[in-house]
Amino acid sequence: MLTVQIANTRIGQGEPCFIIAEAGVNHNGNINSAKELIRAARRAGASAVKFQAFKTEELVTRGAEKAPYQKQGTGNEGSQFEMIQQLELTERDFEELLACAQEEGIIFLSSAFDKKSVDLLDRLRVPTFKVGSGEITNLPLLKHIAGKKKPVILSTGMATLDEIEEALAAIRQEGVADIVLLHCVSCYPARVEEVNLRAMDTLGQAFGLPVGLSDHTLGITIPIAAVALGACAIEKHFTLNKNLPGPDHRASLEPGELEEMIKSIREVEAALGDGMKRPTVGEEENKGIARRSIVARVDIPASAIISQGMLAFKRPGTGVEPKYADLIVGKKAKDNIQAGELITFDKLL
Repeated sequence: MLTVQIANTRIGQGEPCFIIAEAGVNHNGNINSAKELIRAARRAGASAVKFQAFKTEELVTRGAEKAPYQKQGTGNEGSQFEMIQQLELTERDFEELLACAQEEGIIFLSSAFDKKSVDLLDRLRVPTFKVGSGEITNLPLLKHIAGKKKPVILSTGMATLDEIEEALAAIRQEGVADIVLLHCVSCYPARVEEVNLRAMDTLGQAFGLPVGLSDHTLGITIPIAAVALGACAIEKHFTLNKNLPGPDHRASLEPGELEEMIKSIREVEAALGDGMKRPTVGEEENKGIARRSIVARVDIPASAIISQGMLAFKRPGTGVEPKYADLIVGKKAKDNIQAGELITFDKLL
């Protein structure tokens, strides 16, 4: 499948890159901050803004430790359960955020990490389900998601091709064929030398689906490069301020950086073109200036036989091109030709 329909937008071959501004949990549990993230994503030119829907009790055990990157953003105190619980949004929150996104004119998306959250997003008529990399082996959840009969965007961080194939089989068993794969390296931040962008081609060839990138590197270089290599979608974390407390802020873009990334992606798309090698309109205008013509190196009297030594090749390129010099050598000059004058066939016998 070369394209997938998400709301009123198509993702895939021949379509503009679908850019997901991943707000995630960077609202820090504050609904007003979440709404500002939506507005910032829209101003930056993102295709969609995405949050995370979860019930803490369904996601993590009370004794689970924080990941190292989470400790860097929130400190060593407290458990992962306590940290995540502070970031959980209510059903009312999601209703308000969806309304805000609709008002701003940007597609609203959310990952779902448990069945109750899937049901909530379905009731809210979110147009597609995004599945985070950590859920790729959670086949019961994947089947529940696919049971809603909506397109799926599936991140593939930490996964082997066999695990991806199993996940796709579970989704397809429920009758869902509209799937977008996102190559991903699930490190926060991911190291550039581990990104392996060529794996996008591997995924496309292996599964015949549109493939993009969920990027966790610092900066904007890697997603721009991914688009140049054919990524149909880019997902990138962003925040209002990298210095805010929280697990994901430090590895996120600020609004200005998000805007610059999107601007650069659109420029890359414009530069890719259609692959046909031909002079552009601008180049056609420059031919006469940049190329050369055959001119007289010396004064050539009428009836003189043109020799190679009488010729020079100089700008402008509005006369006979140098590649035709052999057709001029040996001809007679019809009239006097001054040094520096263009030699054209109508001046020869």
